[in-house]
Amino acid sequence: MLNFERKGNGKEMLVLLHGFMENISIWSDMEPYLSENFSLLKIDLPGHGQSEIIAEVQTMELMAEEVKKVLDDQNLEKVHLLGHSMGGYISLGFAEKYPEYLKSLTLFFSSYLPDDPEKKEQRIKSYRIIEDAFAHYARAGVPNLFNPNERDVLEGKIETALEVALSTNNLGALASVKGMVERTDKTHVLENLDCKILVLAGKHDNAVKTEAMIKNLPDRTNIKSYILDCGHNGHWEKPEICAAIINTELLHHLPKHLVF
Repeated sequence: MLNFERKGNGKEMLVLLHGFMENISIWSDMEPYLSENFSLLKIDLPGHGQSEIIAEVQTMELMAEEVKKVLDDQNLEKVHLLGHSMGGYISLGFAEKYPEYLKSLTLFFSSYLPDDPEKKEQRIKSYRIIEDAFAHYARAGVPNLFNPNERDVLEGKIETALEVALSTNNLGALASVKGMVERTDKTHVLENLDCKILVLAGKHDNAVKTEAMIKNLPDRTNIKSYILDCGHNGHWEKPEICAAIINTELLHHLPKHLVF
């Protein structure tokens, strides 16, 4: 069973899946702004946080199966599922396999599009450095995930993100990268899923091709998208705004005080 933490007594269950080289601690900045109508289920994904590695290649679908085991253990049948980055890829795998579980699906600085050949090659080249020089890999990559125009303001958040990344099991990270290489196009999931679909994206996101992702979203009334003036980590860069959008779109009520 994956490690998880359950919090709150709200009527609506929001399941939070972190991204690559992250763990359940990443949601702490955003939690105070999420509606009290949400109960939160935060899950450490395989090979991350306190969860064990489950395979040499952790595909998104395989990790989605492990997420389902947690939901079943907690007797949860209808949830709002939100995934950041890799957590979004896993959420799509979950939506494809278990759509009946979902009240909503939120892609949080993530994408339904597969890696292009260049990105796949980049991931494959990273295998050895993740295995042999993980700290160097994390220190080189993490700062680039934040808005380059606000590096000075975000210095503390970047340090936090780096600490979380360095606490990750490097072999868990490696198994996850191998799984991400195998990702397939999930456009059909968004085309066929009947529940509410919310997409939050960053204007300065270096990990996701935001423009192409937004442009190619299926034209359906149940899909809503927002582009924020931040990088890849809205939970650290714009926690209050991200939470306000989630509250508004998933619960259909506006916060009392919000300035965009």
